[in-house]
Amino acid sequence: MSFGDDEDILQDFLVEAGEILERLSQQLVDLEQRPDDTDLLNAIFRGFHTVKGGAGFLQLTPMVECCHLTENLFDILRTGKRTVTSELMDVVLQALDAVNQQFELVSRHETLPPVDASLISALERLVSCEDVAPAAAPEPVATAPAPAAAVPDGDITDAEFEQLLDALSPETAASTTPSVAAAGSASDISEDEFEALLDQLHGSGKAPGKTAPAPAVKAGNTDDISDDEFEALLDQLHGSGKAPGKTAPAPVAAAAPAPAASSSASTSDSISEDEFEALLDQLHGKGKAPAAAAKPAAAKPLPQAPAAAPAAATPAAARPVEAPKAVAAANHDRETPPAVETTVRVDTQRLDDIMNMVGELVLVRNRLVRLGIGSQDEALVKAVANLDVVTADLQTSVMKTRMQPIKKVFGRFPRVVRDLARNLKKEINLELVGEETDLDKNLVEALADPLVHLVRNSVDHGIELPEVRETAGKPRMGQIVLSAEQEGDHILLAISDDGAGMDPVKLRRIAVERGMFDEDTAARLSDTEAFNLIFAPGFSTKKEISDVSGRGVGMDVVKTKITQLNGTVEIQSTMGKGTRLIIKVPLTLAIMPTLMIMLENQTFALPLASVNEIFHMDLRKTHIVDGQECIAIRDQAIPLFHLKQWLVKRPWQHDKSDFAHVVIVTVGTRRVGFVVDQLIGQEEVVIKPLGKMLQGTPGMAGATITGDGTIALILDIPSMLRRYARGSASWGHN
Repeated sequence: MSFGDDEDILQDFLVEAGEILERLSQQLVDLEQRPDDTDLLNAIFRGFHTVKGGAGFLQLTPMVECCHLTENLFDILRTGKRTVTSELMDVVLQALDAVNQQFELVSRHETLPPVDASLISALERLVSCEDVAPAAAPEPVATAPAPAAAVPDGDITDAEFEQLLDALSPETAASTTPSVAAAGSASDISEDEFEALLDQLHGSGKAPGKTAPAPAVKAGNTDDISDDEFEALLDQLHGSGKAPGKTAPAPVAAAAPAPAASSSASTSDSISEDEFEALLDQLHGKGKAPAAAAKPAAAKPLPQAPAAAPAAATPAAARPVEAPKAVAAANHDRETPPAVETTVRVDTQRLDDIMNMVGELVLVRNRLVRLGIGSQDEALVKAVANLDVVTADLQTSVMKTRMQPIKKVFGRFPRVVRDLARNLKKEINLELVGEETDLDKNLVEALADPLVHLVRNSVDHGIELPEVRETAGKPRMGQIVLSAEQEGDHILLAISDDGAGMDPVKLRRIAVERGMFDEDTAARLSDTEAFNLIFAPGFSTKKEISDVSGRGVGMDVVKTKITQLNGTVEIQSTMGKGTRLIIKVPLTLAIMPTLMIMLENQTFALPLASVNEIFHMDLRKTHIVDGQECIAIRDQAIPLFHLKQWLVKRPWQHDKSDFAHVVIVTVGTRRVGFVVDQLIGQEEVVIKPLGKMLQGTPGMAGATITGDGTIALILDIPSMLRRYARGSASWGHN
């Protein structure tokens, strides 16, 4: 599909419609929880209407058709002809899915196929209201008006207006003119009768039948009328106790200028609520309700008529009631200058290029700082110090331009939880906390799939069926909380549920059954280590495979992905109370703080996020536990590995009489010690990808240029342990 000259318009449409469709997904789920939320109904209606308008301009007919029917359905929901049900929401969500699929095709410039006929049929059936009982229809009838719909405080509904007329005494009906009596007895009023009524209303302000000439007051006069005059008006309108015309306010529209009244009466049988409000404004310029109408109108004093109303008499011939609003808007536009745009759209590739250049600047800064340390030139030292500060500020600012709220990820989960809960016959409420927490856009995209796996896992494995929860003394509806918060230069994401929790005994038994451990080794696993077994490839607690879970693939993918992001996963669980998974990831992936170490003459970088503590220790105090060299730190045995043995040369044997630096790092929930020759210090580095010959090397995450100009390899600790450590199977799921 080619859009030719409309390509720029298409790009604007894709940006705007994409944002609207993201919001609609969450709004629709919220509406199912709050079906009486009028503002939410209106927002969804406007969302589909806006997408339809843009699609129509680009001649995307299938998208227009789908949005139009959905928009009509929400218009019916707004009028109260239908109510929100789960079955109705199923159809609406299918329509949203169809629009999203069409949106993806449009973004790829592909031709849109026709909308699924079954979806169109389902929407048309809902719009037609064929399955709704006639009594539920909001269309008023002459003998039994429909109950008044909820309106803002101070407004009077059509039903309330009719009740007001019914409550008034019909004794004055005898004094009405034949034309008015006819209007009271018929369901509609003719144009001649309507104009005659206007002449009576704008004579001397007195009830018909008196001698005051009709043209005494000009049709365009907006002076106030007295309470007695308003009562006389109601007496004229009363007739048989029903308001003339299709709706009660229709005859009263004559309070607008006379030339406009004829046009209005000839084009429509009824007036809108806004027009009725404007009419009341003209009738009661002082904002005081007449005595006879005090009871229904007491909720809100009527506002004073606008001063500009007489000046609007000429343009009011086209649109009598809206003319004062148009004049006011025009005056406002003349007085208020147009707002200046405060945002600009920038291609993400340009942001990435800027970030790369800032990364190079950081490397140069590091080099200059290293050179300035040994310099005796005070001016040079000050200049380097200033450069250091400015570079740090620039780095922070550029990083902020790449930040996006994690709401972009969180927004999809209400729909995921809703659909999965209905599929599993569970009742679940999802709570989102910290949606405005900012995160690097690359991390936002990378975290989407792992979080989906974890949320689905909480719904499927965590929350019990409603009957089971009731038996356990819990509410039928389960609770899942998805939260995000910033902690230093890291983001903490947590998925919590109040479900059944995890059974460490069961997890150990499954590990033995699958041959991962023998019984003795499995028995020595702590509860936390048992919980981490769920991250092992192929590990699953489900006995039956379904379309939701059971294959033991999802959690393995989650752990691998988060590890690639230099993040960690921690599991906290209590039987019968629930489970909490905590993900910790850095704010950005572009620049990484590291601990620089030396192995003989080669420099390596350990990600600082993994470093727990550093010791200078006597290696003669090590012990052998289960064939693994360990060192005791605070009464805990920590495995010890010599990085030189893996990364510099082999075979190699160390001298146990030597002292050495030991770096304690955290891998999952376990800690290990790395023996290194020398510690250089902390340094922020820019990660550079490895060349083709080194790509895929176990234990290597990338390379960087150090402050002294040399190249250092950045270590990938989990993959290095899996490759070199003894009992590597046990490191695969920690």
